[in-house]
Amino acid sequence: MLVRGGFGRQVFVVLVHAVTAPRTSWRIMRTQEREGYIERLGTFVEEHRARLEELLRAYGPGSRSAEFGRYALIGQPETLVLLERMETAPFLLRSRWDEAFEAVLLADLEFDWEPRVRVSR
Repeated sequence: MLVRGGFGRQVFVVLVHAVTAPRTSWRIMRTQEREGYIERLGTFVEEHRARLEELLRAYGPGSRSAEFGRYALIGQPETLVLLERMETAPFLLRSRWDEAFEAVLLADLEFDWEPRVRVSR
């Protein structure tokens, strides 16, 4: 799936930078987690395939919920990274997210995904 529009592209660029950033203060991934991340992300997708498909059906592009624009992240490829980070490093993700984006976007995604640990206000 291609990244659509300006907002999705902006999030994608920020996520790529956040994963590979030379400054550790900006990364959403610890250095020791970087090696083998693609494989772990693939495992995450396989383990959560049914949940991901349901999330996409309920809130993704073309859904009734998507008409209101608050679910702009759902259906974007970078959402897989966000959801994986939400499950493995929620506090790190939240702290970096709040530096760059509106909190409501991640809060909506967290509400719909229902991770083990919720950090939204």
